[in-house]
Amino acid sequence: MPMNRILPLAAATVIVVVAALWFTFGKEGPKPYMVAAANPYAAEAGAEILAQGGSAVDAAIAVQAVLTLVEPESSGLAGGAFMLHWTPGGDKPDAYDGRETAPAGATPDMFLGDDKKPLGIIPAILSGRSVGAPGAVALLALAHKEHGHLPWAKLFDRAIELSENGFTVSDKLAAAVARDPALAMMPASQDYFFTTDASGKRVPVAAGTTLKNPLLAATLKIIAAEGADGFYKGPVAQSIVDAVHAAPSRPGTLSMADLAGYQAKHRDALCRPYRAYKVCAMPPPTSGGIATLQILGILEHFDMGDIEPMSLTAVHFIAEAEKLAYADRGKFLGDPDFVHVPVEALLNSDYLGERTKLIDPSQSMKVAKPGTLNDKQADAQGTNVSVAYPSTSHFAIVDAEGRVVSMTTSVEAPFGSHLMAGGMILNNQLTDFSFVPEEDGKPVANAVAPGKRPMSAMDPVIVFDKDGDFYAAMGSPGGSRIIGYVTQSLVAVLDWQMDMQSAFDQPRFLDRNGPLEIEEGTSLEKLIPDLKALGHDVLPEKINSGLHGIRVTPDGLDGGADPRREGKVISGVK
Repeated sequence: MPMNRILPLAAATVIVVVAALWFTFGKEGPKPYMVAAANPYAAEAGAEILAQGGSAVDAAIAVQAVLTLVEPESSGLAGGAFMLHWTPGGDKPDAYDGRETAPAGATPDMFLGDDKKPLGIIPAILSGRSVGAPGAVALLALAHKEHGHLPWAKLFDRAIELSENGFTVSDKLAAAVARDPALAMMPASQDYFFTTDASGKRVPVAAGTTLKNPLLAATLKIIAAEGADGFYKGPVAQSIVDAVHAAPSRPGTLSMADLAGYQAKHRDALCRPYRAYKVCAMPPPTSGGIATLQILGILEHFDMGDIEPMSLTAVHFIAEAEKLAYADRGKFLGDPDFVHVPVEALLNSDYLGERTKLIDPSQSMKVAKPGTLNDKQADAQGTNVSVAYPSTSHFAIVDAEGRVVSMTTSVEAPFGSHLMAGGMILNNQLTDFSFVPEEDGKPVANAVAPGKRPMSAMDPVIVFDKDGDFYAAMGSPGGSRIIGYVTQSLVAVLDWQMDMQSAFDQPRFLDRNGPLEIEEGTSLEKLIPDLKALGHDVLPEKINSGLHGIRVTPDGLDGGADPRREGKVISGVK
């Protein structure tokens, strides 16, 4: 057996193979299910729901509610999300858009300083202006209405219990608090994430201690009892608005009307062939789906399966394809409800074939330029100027009936805006808009506008085999790096036939149309001299991907959790 298919011993705790598939047991026999999520508490909550006969969407609600408590640095109900959901027999997944929206009072220059220059990213994040109307609860409510099996209220039981009785603070959360000095200076967060020692000094919460969140418990009880209205109207909504307006720096304009008017949306999933598979991803306002499908469409011109995994050639081809996709991402992507996004043109096979010709096997192109689409409106746009921080969370779920959820969820930066309301971290997703509304007189597709959704890089993916059956689901946190993390892992699973855990264990590399970032302290560093010889500007970096995914094999369900985080895969049979 090839080494890249052998499950590393160290990964044994985060991968479970269920030794029978649906067709093995038959329709009436036991049926396997699986959850891969970023925190053990969350994975366990989802697995409990599946064991009780809940659907994949039911489990997703339980997972997200618990993540709000135990992984507040990454996601939460006061953030946003994108979900792909597939029902066996369906032609393609349902795509749910729960991206945050800008308030009615938002202006194109809201992230410019008095000197009309873009604010620094930290001042922009740590402000009331960065908070958008959250979309996660509306997304989950819409998906539950269409695909839920268990009562809505039941799905919050575990999160309420943990909030009231406390959970054990993980090393990851403790480290995130300790390295974030701004938390200690913000209202509510300073009291929640810090304690006072004998000398009266504030100290960050320590790993291994028990942390309770009674305010979140109260919020969850309201949402459980009243549905989405319990979040978007009434006291929970008022607490969010009050926190935004009382922000110590640059108060925002988010209003009760902004929250009450929020709507999650159905979108058409983007599906394209890759080798013998069909890869489905989210459409705009996230850029993740288009960018990943562009990279795969370019790589399809190379026989990646015959190229040694993680070799110089593999890294070079993938990095060059990424440059091209990131260049297009910077110019053409935005909220399709507000700007013209040339989706079909960007994914056109002839266009991608022409882009492929720009890749020289013997030399890096350094910096790629956006393509020319012969689309007057799209070609006339300026370049996006925004910064996405590497936070976020992803989970994948397969229920006992074979339904699948692939969901990426975020508050944007670690701890979002650092503001809290109702025991929840409030997002800073509006900093994903371009800070500059135009470039050389050309409008920027991702400029701020009231009611608009900022461009994202979130990239939940579901893959189908040649027969149209579910094959794999995956996604990752990581800001704008998400696209590279997911695409590299798809190549590992689809071209190099790695198991899910081995694909996630790989050293990471990516090129966002700048330096070629490689994961420091890994075997990739031995390629640095040769990569530089090809003209790459190589930048060793600490990489903090958080991939989670599930794959179908002839022997059962194969799950993986990124070893760089604290995720867990849990399986069972119903």
